[in-house]
Amino acid sequence: MILIFGGTTEGRIAVRVADTSGRSFFYSTKSDRQVVDSTHGIRLCGAMDEAAMIKCCSEHDIRLLVDAAHPFAVRLHQTIAAVAEHLQLPVIRLERQYPPRCPDFIWCEDYEDAMRRLETSAIRRLLALSGVNTIPLLKNYWSRHECWFRILDCEESRRLAERQGFPAERLLFYREGDEGKWMDVLHPDAILTKESGDTGFFREKTEAALQRNIPVYVIKRPRLPESFAVVYGEEGLRKQIERLLPEFFPLRSGYTTGACATAAAKAALQTWLTKQPPADCEICLPSGEPVSLPIYSTVQELDIVRCSVQKEAGDDPDVTNGCILTASVCVKEKKAGETEIILKGGKGIGRVTLPGLGLEVGGPAINATPRRMIIDELSRLSQQYPSPLTIEVTLSVENGEEIALRTFNPKLGIVGGISIIGTSGIVRPFSSEAFVASIKKEIQVAKAIGCLQLVINSGAKSERYLKAYLERKGLELPPQAYVHYGNFIGETLRMAEGEGFRHIIIGIMLGKAVKLAEGALDTHSKKVAMNKDYLIRLAEESDCSPSTIAAIRQITLARELWEILPAGEQAPFLDRLVDDCLKVCSSCLIYSKLTLLLLHEDGRVMVAAESEPKMD
Repeated sequence: MILIFGGTTEGRIAVRVADTSGRSFFYSTKSDRQVVDSTHGIRLCGAMDEAAMIKCCSEHDIRLLVDAAHPFAVRLHQTIAAVAEHLQLPVIRLERQYPPRCPDFIWCEDYEDAMRRLETSAIRRLLALSGVNTIPLLKNYWSRHECWFRILDCEESRRLAERQGFPAERLLFYREGDEGKWMDVLHPDAILTKESGDTGFFREKTEAALQRNIPVYVIKRPRLPESFAVVYGEEGLRKQIERLLPEFFPLRSGYTTGACATAAAKAALQTWLTKQPPADCEICLPSGEPVSLPIYSTVQELDIVRCSVQKEAGDDPDVTNGCILTASVCVKEKKAGETEIILKGGKGIGRVTLPGLGLEVGGPAINATPRRMIIDELSRLSQQYPSPLTIEVTLSVENGEEIALRTFNPKLGIVGGISIIGTSGIVRPFSSEAFVASIKKEIQVAKAIGCLQLVINSGAKSERYLKAYLERKGLELPPQAYVHYGNFIGETLRMAEGEGFRHIIIGIMLGKAVKLAEGALDTHSKKVAMNKDYLIRLAEESDCSPSTIAAIRQITLARELWEILPAGEQAPFLDRLVDDCLKVCSSCLIYSKLTLLLLHEDGRVMVAAESEPKMD
């Protein structure tokens, strides 16, 4: 069991991540106002001292603590650390992201240091944007000088200020975006705030002051206990939970080839710059979250450094899982100009031969997001070097040619290796999004090369049957015209029409047809099962004999219908089935004609039917 602390933005993120496991967990907030929406979380309310926290963890069999509390919740951080040490529990700290410390600000170690600096600088009118909990900590200053505190507009905050004797007329109530307004009204000598990170509106507060030439005093965030494993977002949190409590998530996540290639390239340039090969490499995901990937190997040769990352796809059935991605980085100084980054594909990286992918024909199959990730990381890192550079990055994949034969690449016109892909940097287990995205790419390629008909089918076997059938009918289509929908019939139909196809041919086996006919546009066995009641009703409407209906009651697989249905009863039954399939599919189409071919196990087309477009 996991226990999460914090009703902050980070607390809500932690709860959201834990909820995706489908398992129960606990989350604790200090205030009863800090409600966090959760499906599986069990809420605990109220502050806990060390003894109460130990008791809670023992009673609920807590095996992992997640500290997602406010950065300045020092007492809570210390209590969590003490309890973790006592019970020998791991702690994950979900930390905020902080902007670089601006040298124009006055950085204070703590509240005492802040008051000393304010006095030394003769600051007499202070606007404190540090929160209501800092009123008692700064009492020695505001009791002697003119000071305003901006606080939340709630009874709890008012009571705390009143207990400290702070003048009610100097309380300002929080409204988002009102920082500049109060500065213009009050004309303070300075503002005081905390290093609260991006989610604490730190930038907004300080930028408003800088625009008005008002000095900014900032109290540095407290140091966290060294025993905490620090992460900065959803993906990092999930990976740490998977590592420290493997059974919590039923399936492990992984990293895309794009994320792995980025880490390899950055590690290689970092090695060239520092002459020290890193054990791991931190990269920034497209979401902005930093994550760290382990480096598999590093080889240094004069101006070339090769770093490799072994792809970990988690529990996703990814054929590239475990493959070794290598970035060879060759660096040369330039006499003038700006740093230039050249990206190339080496052995095991596919080459694009067809339009429609958004990539240059003849170039390496490195998609837009990984390209941008690599260039951004290397651009930032190269700024450490005093001169402009030419950085040539050649990506390669061990056994990439063989791996690519088990992917969609040959049909997409990508030859000689795999693609470097990924839009998020993360492989989510059994990702339906990734499969649907690959379907869309195939459809776009088919459109780009001029196909007028699109033939969608469930897999390789049905594709062979359809090709043979259509060629006998005189319709010879390029391989790119055949697209596998897997289980995503509805998504594929909608995307095909969206890309402009006005004649779609769908081939379907009996098992999927039975599910589709009853309305399942996603036919995955985890989402929908064969409904014998529907088949019995269909048989009755088709005037099947009582013996046939009795036999249908006993089947476990839809394909058994081929053996059960007598020759005289098969046609009316299958015609009704296909008619229901067409009605369901028509909900996805407006402008496109649909031809549906029901395939037998041996490849014969048993029924061919059509539906006309609803609108021309």
